[in-house]
Amino acid sequence: MFACVFGGGLLGIFLHSLLPNEHLDSDSKEAVRLGMALVGTTLALVLGLLIASSKGFYDTQNSEVTQVAADVVLLDRVLLHFGPETKEIRELLRSSVASMVDVTWARDGSDKTPSAPFAANEGAVFSKIQQLSPHNDNQRFLQSQALSMAIQLGQTRALMFAQKASSVPMPLLAVLVFWLVLLFMSFGLFVRPNVVVVVSLFASALAVCAAIFLILEMYQPYGGLIQVSSAPLRAALAQLGQ
Repeated sequence: MFACVFGGGLLGIFLHSLLPNEHLDSDSKEAVRLGMALVGTTLALVLGLLIASSKGFYDTQNSEVTQVAADVVLLDRVLLHFGPETKEIRELLRSSVASMVDVTWARDGSDKTPSAPFAANEGAVFSKIQQLSPHNDNQRFLQSQALSMAIQLGQTRALMFAQKASSVPMPLLAVLVFWLVLLFMSFGLFVRPNVVVVVSLFASALAVCAAIFLILEMYQPYGGLIQVSSAPLRAALAQLGQ
């Protein structure tokens, strides 16, 4: 993308050397300036909306990780208060969270599916909670609460999995690149080439492409440079089983 945008600026400079002087008069400059002002305004609006959307998506993923961490700690405490017969369930819950942390934030990047570990064990956790035999009203209440929390945990996990498929549509990215190439061609079309011009075009192209890079990164919250923190789940993991 950067190569296309910066190349557009260099192409404008090259066209400047080919066009006759009558095509580079003040009227031509004004016509190009007005047209590119419209393109630049539209581009700024679209980039602003994309930045806001990607930041909202990232914040949603971050809050869902925090919600999962809170749910597993609360579920563990409810099972603890039920009685010692829930020890196996609590160990299964802890192993599920540990697997989720290891797989989702794997350093080798082999798997970035935040729901895979829970998908394998959440059914077992739910079934074992159902199989508990409460002996009094207090245990029956705790069992019902544990089942409700297990369902909520599964819902959040499923939501995280569904949202993982979100991304910026490729046609939209292609249109953005096209607009940027046109804009940078207009920058280079009416200037004489020199070091200052080339460096300015280089820095401008780098800046705007960096903004698009950040947008794409925030749509991949479990990989890349901008990742959702695993600290809430690791803190929850330290509390489970105690």
